[in-house]
Amino acid sequence: MESPMAQGRALRAITIAVGAAAIALPVLVVANPPVIPPPVRIARPATRVVPQAEIPVVEPLALVDVAPDDARAFNATVPFSTDPNPAARPFRIGGDPASQQRATACLAAAVLYEAGDDAIGERAVAQVVLNRLRHPAFPKTVCGVVFEGSDRRTGCQFTFTCDGALTRRPSEAAWTRAERIAAAALAGSVYAPVGQSTHYHTDWVVPYWQSSLDKVAAVHTHLFFRWTGWWGTPPAFNRTPSTVEPAEPQLAAWSDAHRMGAAMAEAGDTLDAAATLIEPTPPAPIAGDVSSFLVTLPRGAAPETYPALAAHACGQRLYCKYSGWADAAKTPAALPLAPGDIASMTFSYLRDRSADYEKPLWNCQQIKRADPRQCMKVQTYMSWAPVAKAGDTPTAAAAAPKPSEQLSGVRRRGDAAAATATAAPVGDAPPATAAVRDAPASKPAAPPAR
Repeated sequence: MESPMAQGRALRAITIAVGAAAIALPVLVVANPPVIPPPVRIARPATRVVPQAEIPVVEPLALVDVAPDDARAFNATVPFSTDPNPAARPFRIGGDPASQQRATACLAAAVLYEAGDDAIGERAVAQVVLNRLRHPAFPKTVCGVVFEGSDRRTGCQFTFTCDGALTRRPSEAAWTRAERIAAAALAGSVYAPVGQSTHYHTDWVVPYWQSSLDKVAAVHTHLFFRWTGWWGTPPAFNRTPSTVEPAEPQLAAWSDAHRMGAAMAEAGDTLDAAATLIEPTPPAPIAGDVSSFLVTLPRGAAPETYPALAAHACGQRLYCKYSGWADAAKTPAALPLAPGDIASMTFSYLRDRSADYEKPLWNCQQIKRADPRQCMKVQTYMSWAPVAKAGDTPTAAAAAPKPSEQLSGVRRRGDAAAATATAAPVGDAPPATAAVRDAPASKPAAPPAR
């Protein structure tokens, strides 16, 4: 057992060692300071508020070269906007069933591949797509918004459309859930937290476009942005979308509507080529109206090629009327069309791209069509004849005033008239009936309201 004196000496030695270490360690730290990385500095374009008179440019996806952790650190320093963040208005898809199915498939693919099998994230992505749909800076269809720039490696707006992700098919359950969320969004469901956002990105990247937008929301690992200034406010989202959704070949394996649409587009290309062969030089429009065509349809041309012939003649015109007759002897030379011209018309085509309207119709009394919606509507032309009263003599009837001598719109006591309609084969002159719907006359019928 050690003596008290020995224990005291050991304790003093320990105390001296601890004191020396307390002095030496700080000296070493000061002499050899640790390397502390500087704060992340990201050079970004200066913020620019796009004026109301100028539609914003949608920039392609381009990321700042920065490590994920540094990106998260930087994104955390970007403040959320303190301006109001109102919810978007409900959106309800229009168009025929095939277009609605194509829109649903495109939106389902977007929400699933962008947000994963996460219902909240999928709803947020769906809202951004629909916000873009209503904004004039983006395409006018759901599929157009989703697949914008997908033909360019660096130009796609949604990365899954151009990075090969669509070759990896998700589970049936995940796809069904995504379709359900997409259908709800297209039927008026709104995801309010993202407001009028048109852009988003994950928190581990920094896009160059971020500096020109306001950060308004965060949903899990995604950050949501809207344009700064007027273009990020509700009045900017005033565009009426198209009701005709294009077929997307990348979704043909997933959606019957896209598969059939792609097949029809391919068939349409074949018909376009056939139309060019049938009529290499398109006909000239009528004198005084560069948007109207009155033509004799090429002999032997299949009725299925008539729309392609019309499109070939119309070219790039935004507005065009094309009327065709199978009988050259009945083809009129000028407008307006007489009832007999309308009755004998074989085919009509009306295009108004400003209203997103394009309609080919056949005279189904001449050409049978499986779909009655492709038929011109049979209209009745009324002929008016005076009915003699009892006791009237031919002389009295002959002495009646001419219509031009009477006041238009004035009904006199004792006057009577009857409207009679007589049936005659289409093409007879003067006709009682004529096969016509959307067939152009002196002025075309206005396209249906959207």
